[in-house]
Amino acid sequence: MYRNVKYIIDKYGNHPAFYRYKTKTGNSLPMFYVYDSYITEPKQWASLLTVSGSHSIRNSPYDALFIALLVEDKHKYDILQSGFNGIYTYFATNGFTYGSSYENWARLKLFCDHFQLIFIPSVGPGYIDTSIRPWNSQNTRNRINGKYYETALSAALQAHPSVISITSFNEWHEGTQIEKAVPKRTSDRVYLDYLPYKPSHYLDLTRKWSEKYSKERAIYALDHQPPVS
Repeated sequence: MYRNVKYIIDKYGNHPAFYRYKTKTGNSLPMFYVYDSYITEPKQWASLLTVSGSHSIRNSPYDALFIALLVEDKHKYDILQSGFNGIYTYFATNGFTYGSSYENWARLKLFCDHFQLIFIPSVGPGYIDTSIRPWNSQNTRNRINGKYYETALSAALQAHPSVISITSFNEWHEGTQIEKAVPKRTSDRVYLDYLPYKPSHYLDLTRKWSEKYSKERAIYALDHQPPVS
């Protein structure tokens, strides 16, 4: 894993499109989202992500923010032991996992605040993957012409997170795309579109809620500043 991180940062770290997140200490660090992070044992992650780890990236030119996927509530403590910097919830289906359930986001945010972790709720415009997983219809979530997306975004904002992730931009096979869409049909597939709204409907909603989020984040960031003595 250390070699992989080193390769990515050495090869792409100076590119203007390489994302860096500005921390509270003023450092701008790369941010890695790790899908299925819970599959790897905490002690293996700790060797990379803790200061005393045998292959530690901490306080080195390859230091970065590592964000773990939280599926079950019990994963919180493995994430702490592993040395991750934060958690994200990934799945676009409300109720599919503990982490992806909006009702749990306030508790997860409190946990992250207590242990100085970044909480990143993940939102999506809907979900339907039955074209590739025909047995998974119970996790389908109708878009309701954008209401599902707006409900998710509203729930995320209520948790006062530092970051919100969107699942996804263009994963058509899971019905979570927000990129422009027009009606299209092939011999064996009908693609989702946004009628009666225009092709950019979900990008427009993303802009609307991004602007709202930016304003609200500026306010609650001020609320958490120490008083002037």
